[in-house]
Amino acid sequence: MNDVILQGNPAQEDSHQGLRTLTHVMYGLHTLSWFSAGAFSLVAMLLNYFKRPELPDTFYRSHFRWQARTFWFTLLWLTLTAPLFLLLWVPGALAWFCIGLWYLYRFARGWWAFAEYRPMPLPA
Repeated sequence: MNDVILQGNPAQEDSHQGLRTLTHVMYGLHTLSWFSAGAFSLVAMLLNYFKRPELPDTFYRSHFRWQARTFWFTLLWLTLTAPLFLLLWVPGALAWFCIGLWYLYRFARGWWAFAEYRPMPLPA
């Protein structure tokens, strides 16, 4: 895995407190999207794309990218497995449940790393 070497700087974070709070809110919205049928994730993605040009450093860019990639890959896998519901309900439900668990894992991992001022790995 290609990990980003640079760590977030907690001392520098004082100047980015609003952005830090927003990133926590976005992780929270994505995590709670299970209870809103994805509506909270749409709100978080709108915030992600509106705030992306203002990001101050690679630490924040890595987390915003992590959130966006997780969202889009989840949407892709949900779309590709949707025909399973036409065959039988159980395979489709099982596939979507597994995708949902992966989604929660990705956001829990990202949120934990963000809380510890660690950037997310970038794809190779």
